[in-house]
Amino acid sequence: MAVRKPEEFGRVAVLMGGWSSEREVSLKSGAAVLAALQSAGVEAIGIDVDRNIDQVLRKGDFDRVFNVLHGPGGEDGVIQGLLDVLELPYTGSGVAASALAMNKEVTKRVWLSSGLPTPPFLELRADTRWTEVVAALGLPLIVKPACEGSSIGMTKVTGLDELPAAWEKAARSGQRVFAEKWVRGGEYTVAIVGGQALPLIKVETPRGFYDFEAKYDSDQTRYLCPCGLDYVEEDALQTLSLAAFNLLGCEGWGRVDLMVDENHEPWLIEVNTVPGMTDHSLVPKAAAAIGVDFETLVLHILELTLDEGAVFGNNGGEALRNAG
Repeated sequence: MAVRKPEEFGRVAVLMGGWSSEREVSLKSGAAVLAALQSAGVEAIGIDVDRNIDQVLRKGDFDRVFNVLHGPGGEDGVIQGLLDVLELPYTGSGVAASALAMNKEVTKRVWLSSGLPTPPFLELRADTRWTEVVAALGLPLIVKPACEGSSIGMTKVTGLDELPAAWEKAARSGQRVFAEKWVRGGEYTVAIVGGQALPLIKVETPRGFYDFEAKYDSDQTRYLCPCGLDYVEEDALQTLSLAAFNLLGCEGWGRVDLMVDENHEPWLIEVNTVPGMTDHSLVPKAAAAIGVDFETLVLHILELTLDEGAVFGNNGGEALRNAG
């Protein structure tokens, strides 16, 4: 295993919780990461983040940070800016990429400007003419807050009369809202660690879409890895996902979500720069598919704060090359 000795990481702050609507998920992710680091012998301290986090970090004599904060305040460049000021190395993307990826609408505009495929969309406002939205995007469609995660505030709309309520639900986030064309097909996710795309996972749920309950509560959600695609198609989707991730300037680790329609055309949906690390989460499942256990995965992500070239060691690297 290529992971450094535990003492090389120094004193590590594991940031979790926070004040976003994803707080409870973040606490679960953080607890899992903290337990893995401590089990490996790393001096890791869990911190339930509040507005005084700058003082806590200044007094804590930390050497680096494992950031497991999901959503606004932790995944949007805010905590990253503070950590830059404090000169504390941290896991994941920097300020600009975090802010960009957190905003799904702006992310889509960046992808489109470079010719990467993402479903058509329209911004929604209180004075939007709903008939024009349906005429442009068709039905069904999906309404989303621009800057929320874990599918919070999202609604699948199957009729014109459902649009106003869907907009109101998404607008409660206080962020911009947009409607996106519904893609009929398979839903896939690509975990990225240290510049490498892990095997694809196909997500199947009996619910209308992969919503919050399907992600964290339901036992009926299926995660297929191998994903059922042939090697050529899976490799192409890994390449596309890496391009989408890199175009936003993302670093370290993350997850790209995409759809493949009935004509086998891919459509990029979003990038998560601080993905979940719970027992339902997808990055650990993808790592497990190549023989990388949770503890090793966590250590490798932390290792990227020491050396951006770190990979999954000889065995993991070989598994990645042979995946698919």
